Amino acid sequence: MSPFMLGTAYRLQITSVMSFLHRATGIAASVGAFGLAWWLLAVAAGGEAYASAAACLGSPLGMLALAAFTFSLVYHLLNGIRHLMWDVGMGFELPEVYRSGYTVIVLSVVLTAAIWFIALRGGA
Repeated sequence: MSPFMLGTAYRLQITSVMSFLHRATGIAASVGAFGLAWWLLAVAAGGEAYASAAACLGSPLGMLALAAFTFSLVYHLLNGIRHLMWDVGMGFELPEVYRSGYTVIVLSVVLTAAIWFIALRGGA
């Protein structure tokens, strides 16, 4: 019987973490799409429905959910580009795999922070 991957038998590696995060951010982006549809329906309904949605999304928990949705979209996009590069045969050497993995993580955090910095400034 094979030992469980996340138990004591295996050491966590960036490749396994990246794979897990890619799946988790895909699920989070799907859930966030339902939230986006809810917001669009509230906009279309106007007045009271929009005020309720805006209050919900403007709350601390709503802002945290929006930040998580933003991160999941950015991470999933960048890691998807990484996978596309693999599909064309680029970046299979182990140092390149690690370098691209760390690059995706750093860029995801930086781009998410930049998006939120611009959004909170009222720009864009």
